[in-house]
Order: sequence, then C-alpha cells, then structure tokens
Amino acid sequence: MDPLHTTQHGMPESEAAAEARRLIDDWAARPVRHHPTSFRDETEPPAFGTTPPVRQEDHRIVPAWAAGIAVASIGVGAGITGIGCGAWLVLNGLASVTLNSVLMVTLPLAGLAMIVTAIGGAISKARAAITTNVYEAPVTQHTEIHTTTRGMFFARTRNTIR
Repeated sequence: MDPLHTTQHGMPESEAAAEARRLIDDWAARPVRHHPTSFRDETEPPAFGTTPPVRQEDHRIVPAWAAGIAVASIGVGAGITGIGCGAWLVLNGLASVTLNSVLMVTLPLAGLAMIVTAIGGAISKARAAITTNVYEAPVTQHTEIHTTTRGMFFARTRNTIR
C-alpha cells in the first residue's frame, strides 16, 4: 500500500488541524519537570575540640630530580631550536650557492690550513733535531709480578708489577 497515492482519505483537513491543535495544547498544559544537576549541603559540619579551623597553605615541594629534568628539557628544547635555526640558515644559504661564493669561502680556509700545516711541520722537525738520547751503561730490567686473589664466588685477582 502506497501512502502517497491512496484513493481513500482518512480525516478531513479541518478535523486533522483540530486534532493537532488539541495534542499541542495538551502537551503545553503539562508542567515542565526540572531535574536538579547539582546539590549543595547547607548544614553546618560538627565542630570537634575548642580550636577553630586554621587555613593550611599549599606549599608543594618539587623534588630536585623533577626540577632538574624540567630545566634540562627546557635547555634541550632551546638547543634543538637553535640547531634547527642554524641548519635552516645554512641550508638556505646553500640553496643559492655559486662557484664564486664557494671559492670565496674555501680559499681563505685552505690558505689558513696550509699555513698551520707548514708551522706544525717546522716545529716537528725542530723538536726532532734537539732530542738525542745516548745510553752508555748496561741496562737491566727486573720485573716481579705479585698476584693476590680474594673471594670465593666473586673472586677478585690483583696483579702488582714491581
């Protein structure tokens, strides 16, 4: 049965409107029931003893390890941020690299490295020429090894060389 294409009509429009009005008025006449969502007990609590209550301040003590971890995490975060900014600057600069800019940066560094290497080589040769060790007496070597072991299951061995 198709309700949209029926040949029989149920209720005339005037009766349907009157019935709808009656249902709405019946619903509106009922009182609205309110359900409480919170409750506050207003009765005074019983007093015990002669002393009035004293306000106790909230003094929370943070353990040293927790404060250390907090400071370290802030430091690590700041350090990582600095490294990230530095990497961004370097990579941003490398994005616009030309041959002339590479040469202008590396040539002074290469010259400085060459000068440092030459100075180091000269110092090394000067030191090698000065030190001469000549031994003319007979050389003997006497070595004594003393071994001591302590413990049974977790033994500890100590070797002393004299």
